[in-house]
Amino acid sequence: MDSGFGAQSAWRQLVDLMGRGRIAADEPSLARLRLLRQAVPVAVRSASARALAFASPPAALVGLFAEDELAVAAPVMRTVQLGDDEWAALLPRLSPQGRALLRHRRDLSAPVCRALAGFAPTDFVLDYDVPVAANDPAEDAAPVAPAPVVELLRPAPPPVPATPTGPQPVADGGFQIADVVARIDAFQRQRPTASPSLPIAPQPVAGPVASFRFDTDGNGVICAVDGIARGALIGASLAFGAPQGAVRVDAVMNGALRQRQRFADARLDIGGRSEAAGAWRVAGTPQFDAATGRFTGYAAVARRPRSDEEAGRAPHSAGSAASDSLRQLVHELRTPTNAIAGFAELIEAQLLGPVSPVYRDHAVTIRDQAASLLAAIEDLDTAARIEGKALELRPGPVEVQPMLERIARDLAPLAGLRGTALDIHPMGDHAALADDRAMERLLSRLLAALTAAAVAGERIDIAEAPAPAGQVAICFARPQALGTGGEEALLSIDGDTPAGEGAPLLGTGFALRLARNLATELGGELIFGDHLLTLRLPAALDEAMGQATH
Repeated sequence: MDSGFGAQSAWRQLVDLMGRGRIAADEPSLARLRLLRQAVPVAVRSASARALAFASPPAALVGLFAEDELAVAAPVMRTVQLGDDEWAALLPRLSPQGRALLRHRRDLSAPVCRALAGFAPTDFVLDYDVPVAANDPAEDAAPVAPAPVVELLRPAPPPVPATPTGPQPVADGGFQIADVVARIDAFQRQRPTASPSLPIAPQPVAGPVASFRFDTDGNGVICAVDGIARGALIGASLAFGAPQGAVRVDAVMNGALRQRQRFADARLDIGGRSEAAGAWRVAGTPQFDAATGRFTGYAAVARRPRSDEEAGRAPHSAGSAASDSLRQLVHELRTPTNAIAGFAELIEAQLLGPVSPVYRDHAVTIRDQAASLLAAIEDLDTAARIEGKALELRPGPVEVQPMLERIARDLAPLAGLRGTALDIHPMGDHAALADDRAMERLLSRLLAALTAAAVAGERIDIAEAPAPAGQVAICFARPQALGTGGEEALLSIDGDTPAGEGAPLLGTGFALRLARNLATELGGELIFGDHLLTLRLPAALDEAMGQATH
């Protein structure tokens, strides 16, 4: 575990085994994880947290992730199931942002919600240093300790009727204000109700809300809502397609926001039981400052879908259930594969004792095969997340050419094995607005599939292609072995078809289909031509100029 790779491998294995209950979440194991955490990047820790989404990790492991950065703690806090006593021990250790994530959940018990409400004076108060005058007796006053969380989780006692006694005067004259308030409350509870003989006019029942309006700021964050309960919508962003509490935004709005374009009939799903819950169809118009021309946000109108419109899949549809089952299977496969790779590394490094060169070579082969299997498992997990609409994306500017060159260096052994080469032409400083991990997976799977399909002496040219405004485009030469068929022919290549050495483990068709679906999730597209494959992605915007980078 001295090397960075070894620390990451040990972190993944320990978290996975502990999350599945294969080893105890005791203090020595947790101390080992805390030590490893210093050498493991945030991206790896965040991936481990996402892998625990469908497991049932112990409370001690959840507490370890809760101590970490919000990007690492959030995937666990959104899905973990704990008992009331375990929540009582965990809530004080969370940051205000972590408790804010829990407030968006609708599956917590009433005692836990009441405990979260007890932290409101801490989480919702802005810091302000009040100047204290000299010799101020309040300066020496002892701070008031907050109520323990265990007390907040206990059922609230029944109200005790106030004693109908008058306010008692204090020694220096006057009355205590608390006594006066108690007297008013007692009068309000004991005063007679309206006479039953008087007819009471029936209150009109409000019908279901058919439409509402909302506005966003320049970053796409909803800041104003009119015509409906706004609690679930305020703070939601049009830039993210992943679930945001009870709100889920359609990818149509994500792409329109990146290009500052008008959109219509986009889908918006709101969970919960308020009047805003359900499916909506949204149309929005971009707003620009008349003086400077800068984008200031969207003015949008939402309506209920008509009976002839598809409002989207139900939360627990058959496709979603199949996606969840596949992700659970992926989690079951990842654990033994990680263990196999780990033991192969131990044999190769002779940490368990001297090993002959023959068996060390076998260990290297096992480790390489396990790495290929892990890559295929990750591809299956990505495909399941796309199918289940659960792929989390964090768009940002990603430079295209440096990423292509890095992937080409990683594929150099495969290119040498196939007798081919990747020829990357200069592309300037183009940057795409995309999630860096998803874009790297897209390009690596696409280039690996093209390299494995090339024959000896064939070169794969990669160059800039003409693109519409607000987009960047890259074209890839299509190997002769893939023929000239269209998209349907390429995506139908079966993984069981015999392939050359170094071909994708799940088949060329699966790799191309995964690349196409990832491009769609990123707001772009992968176009299959007769001789070229063209990838188009949204261009990153220059914040100073408000234009796409070139």
